[in-house]
Amino acid sequence: MRAESWILLILCFFLARGLEGGTAQPAKPNVLFLIADDLNCALHCYGHPQVRSPNIDRLANRGLRFERAYCQFPLCSPSRTSFLTGRRPNATRILSNPGGARLATDYKATPHFREFIPDTVTLPQLFRKHGYVSVRVGKLYHYGVPGQIGTSGLDDAASWDYVVNPAGRDKAEENRIFSLIPGSFGGTLSWMAADGTDFEQTDGLVATAAVSLLEEYRGRPFFLAVGNFRPHTPYVAPRKYFDMYAPDSIPLPALSPDDRQRIPAPAYQSAKKEQETMSDRLRREAIQAYWASISFMDAQMGRVLEALERLGLAEKTIVVMTSDHGYHLYDHGLWQKQSLFENSARVPLIIALPGMRAGGRTTGSLAEMVDLYPTLADLCGLPYPEYLDGKSLKPVLEDPSRSVKDAAFTQVRRAGFHGFTVRTARWRYTLWDDGRQGQQLYDMQDDPAETKNLATDPRFAGTVSELKQRLRDYAKNTP
Repeated sequence: MRAESWILLILCFFLARGLEGGTAQPAKPNVLFLIADDLNCALHCYGHPQVRSPNIDRLANRGLRFERAYCQFPLCSPSRTSFLTGRRPNATRILSNPGGARLATDYKATPHFREFIPDTVTLPQLFRKHGYVSVRVGKLYHYGVPGQIGTSGLDDAASWDYVVNPAGRDKAEENRIFSLIPGSFGGTLSWMAADGTDFEQTDGLVATAAVSLLEEYRGRPFFLAVGNFRPHTPYVAPRKYFDMYAPDSIPLPALSPDDRQRIPAPAYQSAKKEQETMSDRLRREAIQAYWASISFMDAQMGRVLEALERLGLAEKTIVVMTSDHGYHLYDHGLWQKQSLFENSARVPLIIALPGMRAGGRTTGSLAEMVDLYPTLADLCGLPYPEYLDGKSLKPVLEDPSRSVKDAAFTQVRRAGFHGFTVRTARWRYTLWDDGRQGQQLYDMQDDPAETKNLATDPRFAGTVSELKQRLRDYAKNTP
């Protein structure tokens, strides 16, 4: 064989080896997106003295925990649509759960975001377009809970290659659930200490399916979204989780007797009549059930995270853990969601990266849920649409002392008008109906429980003026 032919063969051999991996670009990381439903920051890693969340705590020990992360709308469908599209609610035009009252003539009672932004590319759809297998287990887009458990709910078919819709014993035994309104479960306070094992409950089945999918797709890049249904009402968990928390050991939030006289009426319009007349004993039992649901949900997330480790995928996978919005447990005398107080707008957020230098640390940098889309795309080297409303948190993940924004925005709607709030490092300012229905200002450094409304204090007129203009600018395109 001529020398030139040998040289050509050798060059081809090393070129092939390079293409196989020697000089190839590193494989893009997988994404495991874990989301709880209606979870506030009642987690041990967030400083809660009683709630047990060992698996989420372990994730926080190897990831970055965001102390100030906020949803854009504290209600399931608007929030989930917002962070999965990377667009604020004003862009998605989803301002209610299905069945909600209409505020605009073009707003339908049971809308899907594709009616308003049909060509948008969602977060999982982006990964799907770039060669990832995109899979959903459980609740990512909105479901009516518990009514739509076992279905695809208000899903988006373009987002996924494959979906799994488990339905467990909790769905089959709805007739055994205690509720403040008999026969109503998702929209009020309801709970049950269930018989049987974790594996029989819907969230247990979600974890089982997620583990199977990790095993199936371990050899190819994946975007696996695992949506738990707890701690959303009804608070259902096996009895052993209820036994972790004795009702008599649960403190109730201290309420100011004149709180409602000092606060604009719309701030309390998420309150429900049947929740206002509960006894202290019943209040403690409701909190017990919520905490039990958190610990149960944490155990199911733990099963998925353990499988990620066992399969050797932890060092190849970005893990996100979050919730769709916060939640009230009688603080301010409120329950559930749809307020603009801190506990309704704030969400837990933990992001763990392979080989993360900032692992086990906390950041006070402001983050919004619309930031998740550009962050994950940026981390995986995927080009993402310019119209996204969020910012990549990659600089914060590299250096937790950095910030990418100085404010986070959240909104709700009331009958005939809107409420908007802006959270900065120090302040929370809330504007109802452009001020016609009132305003609130809280110094979150000195008054984190939001007990002193400073909006009419002349000492803070400059702060009010500045933040009011920011909210007016934000609200300009509200439908």
